[in-house]
Amino acid sequence: MRFYISDLHFFHSNMNESMDKRGFPSGEAMNESMIQKWNGRVRKNDEVVILGDLSVGKAAETNEVIQRLQGKLYLISGNHDLYLGKKEFDASRFVWIRPYAEMHDGGRRVILSHYPVFCYNKQYLRDKNGNPRTYMLYGHVHDTYDEYLVDRFVQISRASRRSLKEGGEEMPIPCNMINCFCMFSDYVPLTLDEWILVDGKRREKMAKEGGKVYV
Repeated sequence: MRFYISDLHFFHSNMNESMDKRGFPSGEAMNESMIQKWNGRVRKNDEVVILGDLSVGKAAETNEVIQRLQGKLYLISGNHDLYLGKKEFDASRFVWIRPYAEMHDGGRRVILSHYPVFCYNKQYLRDKNGNPRTYMLYGHVHDTYDEYLVDRFVQISRASRRSLKEGGEEMPIPCNMINCFCMFSDYVPLTLDEWILVDGKRREKMAKEGGKVYV
C-alpha cells in the first residue's frame, strides 16, 4: 500500500493555539497522537509519501520521531523542513528526499509537490473512458484562505471547456488538485483513492456552505 500525507509539523506546538488550532494540550501530546495514528494504519512494508513540513524540530529529535514511524518513507521537502540542512540529520530512513517528484499509483500519474502546482504536468491525460489519469497532491496551505483560493481555481478550471486540437471536441478541463493536509484525514496517512474521496466530500461541503469564512 502507498499512503500520502502533508504538514504534520511535529514539534510545532504553536499549531495548537494558532493557525490550525489543533487543540492538543501540548506539543508532546500532539507528537504522540500523530505517531500512534500513523502506526495504527501503516505497516512495515507500506510506502508513505510525506508532502513536506514533516517537522520543525531539531535534527536529533526529528531523527527520533522518524525512527518510530512505520513504513518506507519518501519526503517531498517543505519550507519548514530546516533539519534537512543539518549534519546531525540521518536521511537514511528515507528512500529519497526531493523537492518535487512524479510517481505512478494504480495506473495514474501522481504529481508531488509541497506547494500547489496549478498547471501541472500531464494534466489533460485521460483514460479510454475519459476519466482523468493525473492527480496533483500538495500541502503547504493547510486549511487557510490560500486553500480557499486553490478551491476557487479548481472550480473555475472544471467549469471551463477547451479543445486540445483545432476542430476537436471541447471537454471540461480536468483539474485534480488534492490538499493532503493531515487534519483533513485526522492525521492518518491515506491512499490516493481515499484522498480522492475525502477531497470530493470536502469540496462538496464547501460548495453547499457557500465557502468557508476566513478571518
